Amino acid sequence: MGLPALEFSDCCLDSPHFRETLKSHEAELDKTNKFIKELIKDGKSLVSALKNLSSAKRKFADSLNEFKFQCIGDAETDDEMCIARSLQEFATVLRNLEDERIRMIENASEVLITPLEKFRKEQIGAAKEAKKKYDKETEKYCGILEKHLNLSSKKKESQLQELLAFLQGLFTFYHHGYELAKDFNDFKTQLTISIQNTRNRFEGTRSEVESLMKKMKENPLEHKTISPYTMEGYLYVQEKRHFGTSWVKHYCTYQRDSKQITMVPFDQKSGGKGGEDESVTLKSCTRRKTDSIEKRFCFDVEAVDRPGVITMQALSEEDRRLWMEAMDGREPVYNSNKDSQSEGTAQLDSIGFSIIRKCIHAVETRGINEQGLYRIVGVNSRVQKLLSILMDPKTASETETDICAEWEIKTITSALKTYLRMLPGPLMMYQFQRSFIKAAKLENQESRVSEIHSLVHRLPEKNRQMLQLLMNHLANVANNHKQNLMTVANLGVVFGPTLLRPQEETVAAIMDIKFQNIVIEILIENHEKIFNTVPDAPLTNAQLHLSRKKSSDSKPPSCSERPLTLFHTMQSTEKQEQRNSLIDSSLESVVSSNANSILNSSSSLQPNMNSSDPDLDVLKPTRPNSLPPNPSPTSPLSPSWPMFSAPSSPMPTSSTSSDSSPISTPFRKAKALYACKAEHDSELSFTAGTVFDNVHPSQEPGWLEGTLNGKTGLIPENYVEFL
Repeated sequence: MGLPALEFSDCCLDSPHFRETLKSHEAELDKTNKFIKELIKDGKSLVSALKNLSSAKRKFADSLNEFKFQCIGDAETDDEMCIARSLQEFATVLRNLEDERIRMIENASEVLITPLEKFRKEQIGAAKEAKKKYDKETEKYCGILEKHLNLSSKKKESQLQELLAFLQGLFTFYHHGYELAKDFNDFKTQLTISIQNTRNRFEGTRSEVESLMKKMKENPLEHKTISPYTMEGYLYVQEKRHFGTSWVKHYCTYQRDSKQITMVPFDQKSGGKGGEDESVTLKSCTRRKTDSIEKRFCFDVEAVDRPGVITMQALSEEDRRLWMEAMDGREPVYNSNKDSQSEGTAQLDSIGFSIIRKCIHAVETRGINEQGLYRIVGVNSRVQKLLSILMDPKTASETETDICAEWEIKTITSALKTYLRMLPGPLMMYQFQRSFIKAAKLENQESRVSEIHSLVHRLPEKNRQMLQLLMNHLANVANNHKQNLMTVANLGVVFGPTLLRPQEETVAAIMDIKFQNIVIEILIENHEKIFNTVPDAPLTNAQLHLSRKKSSDSKPPSCSERPLTLFHTMQSTEKQEQRNSLIDSSLESVVSSNANSILNSSSSLQPNMNSSDPDLDVLKPTRPNSLPPNPSPTSPLSPSWPMFSAPSSPMPTSSTSSDSSPISTPFRKAKALYACKAEHDSELSFTAGTVFDNVHPSQEPGWLEGTLNGKTGLIPENYVEFL
């Protein structure tokens, strides 16, 4: 079980539960810090041991090389000369091996130790510094608050056979090492993919969290977490002591239905409780007159099960007003600061179905092969204008199903997405949102499909009909992905946030975005089964547990079950722009950026990616625009990251690199840097080190055309280097 997410709204409340969650995160951070320190220490020890081993083998090689026979007679026999030359050859081989080892050792610090030390200092260190600052600020805040409230109302000779046996054993060792490396290759590939996935998701999640934090700081009241309590927060409660009265800080909650007030004595400075919890039933709440007490922002509470009056002090005048409003006190009733933004007049009625059908008909007849379909957004003003025309009852009632040719496809697709967002609630409904997410998290693919199948048939009839109409259309779009570049995974990223948007924007909701995309992918890939057949009876808990156990005992899911991200990352600003362009069609600057990144892909020397979102990239490059970027022997984003597989010599940096040769010299020989398995008849399958003839640029961007064993086919541009 992972750690619970730290919500910014809970940070604002600073409740005891939040403090306990924060401590568990800090303990995990300390554990990670100690693990990295031990890893760095062991890495340095390994490098030192390798250096000592290399030095000892070089001395042994020098001894072999300097060994000479003292012959009896005028000349040496052929056997004697052969032995002498063989020893020198063995010495040369050993020196070459140690040269390679030295290259590896020299690179170890750069690719292993330095990044770990940098991460520990910059990330974990920064988090610890921030915690210290947070503790200081907490203490400072509490001190100032107390001062504020006390005002009046006024963060290694001769035995040659043994020597030969030793050398044979030595080379057998290296041969076994080579075989092990080959056997280990698949695991390295999967590990590289997993690391890249984690990196991309980390970057994406961090930018989303930073954006949410900024929103929370700007207006915390608009991003409050839905709480079971009518009101909660800190209050000072007046308590009578032998020597007089004192004000004790409590974390109080109030529930209007049961009229229960719970008071937990808690000190934010020490981080501990100061006593037992107390619950009372509210009888009445009255504002305390300013002139009747030395403290400010006070109000009196009478309880049914406790005699006398409980005097409480709020943190501000506004805080007191909210408490009194929740308790139906005598203060005037003010409306809470809630989002009153209109959702528009979009409805799942005849007009709504007519609008969606017209948009789908226009896309399937005029623009089904247009690149970046549904990802490139239209100009907001034109989108709104088209929507106003389509939503006009007079226009909507016409039997005409074609949208005028003057409207661009990107405008029509943006109008369709905007209309779905204008509905009073998401098409797949708020109450089923968590159920769909849980279904996507099931380990067995069959179980995912079955659970989602069942959930879809629990939706209201109109919602299910509209969803079926949309999924049939998106399946047609995905069937033309070779032309429009919109795969099922890409469509999932575009429509996931629209059809399964959460009721509130929180860190936990951001973490679930990738599962929203998986739900849409399953709906598109299985639309005929889901919408045209009746779901089976739901699984019992025992059956579901058995299903999960079988899944965990079997091999890991294939890439077809869930595409993995690979070899791609972008700056956080680009990532944020892409997210905004998918959600808010009114950002025209993001529209231009994304449109150019796709439409100009055919003229770019470097292959373009379709989206900055990690969930858009797939394991095997999809022709023509999702090849990995140019690999670098020192880049952690390269498929041959030196931490796992370093080249035997430095990568060439001359003008014969793959960046310019395909254009400057049309027909040349090229060597494969990595292995590749063909997914189409027009592609070539090959292993690392394969040499191709007649390599020249292809008509498809990001691909080359070459000949291998008499067969001509396509080769990914960044998988080869020219000879």
